[in-house]
Amino acid sequence: MGAAVDRLAEIAFPLPACPDESRAFHEQWPVRLGDTDGDERLRLDAVARYLQDIGYDHLKVVEDGDQHPGWIVRRTVIDVLRPIEFGDRVHLRRWPSALSNRWCNMRIQVRSENGGLIETEMFLIHVDIEAGRPARMTERFMAPMRAVTDEHRLRWRAALREQSGDGGEVRPFPLRVTDVDRYGHVNNAVHWGAVEEALARFPDAPAPPYRVILEHAGPVLGADEVLIRARRDEDGLHVQLEVDGSARTLARIEPLPAR
Repeated sequence: MGAAVDRLAEIAFPLPACPDESRAFHEQWPVRLGDTDGDERLRLDAVARYLQDIGYDHLKVVEDGDQHPGWIVRRTVIDVLRPIEFGDRVHLRRWPSALSNRWCNMRIQVRSENGGLIETEMFLIHVDIEAGRPARMTERFMAPMRAVTDEHRLRWRAALREQSGDGGEVRPFPLRVTDVDRYGHVNNAVHWGAVEEALARFPDAPAPPYRVILEHAGPVLGADEVLIRARRDEDGLHVQLEVDGSARTLARIEPLPAR
């Protein structure tokens, strides 16, 4: 990964494998037209929705899942290793890779029947919806997570920094009423739509295999006036969503070695 990015935390490549496939939660569905772009490629914002959907499906089958309805995404890593296309069928497997008592890393593998492969990891914070703050998970909820992980004192460390200055290409990113979720924030998948917008503006941006890291530095609300700032350098593409002159979302796209 490029040294030009001033990271506070390094993220392993490849992402950690599942230690016991029998413990991974599994779902499958077809890649539909609304998930893909003009080249029939599964878009990044659609992948983000897949990760949300399997997460809430997973809650339905674990003990105390109904007591943990509130989650906020702090970081998502998406490694597009082999592209997935319209008409294919994807198999998603989800398992924990690390946790503390208020947050966790969840790995989700998206593998298609035609050979496509996307590996992902999410840093998720469990929140008390009414209080609006991080909340401890129950012991019964954490028990199966602890059984398949070695790291039980997970701490947050940012992987990206805001890029200051006036450089890069800047464009408005208008929001719609449908972009806002139950917390009053712009939904995580919408931020990935901004990454797709930036990729479309830079045809020389990294092609698969590539990694995208997206971190939320602050909330984006439905009434905000949002700008996309994108800057290409020798190692990849940096993208920021900015509100009132400060970055609320940071993303970085870089090439990966072939696997």
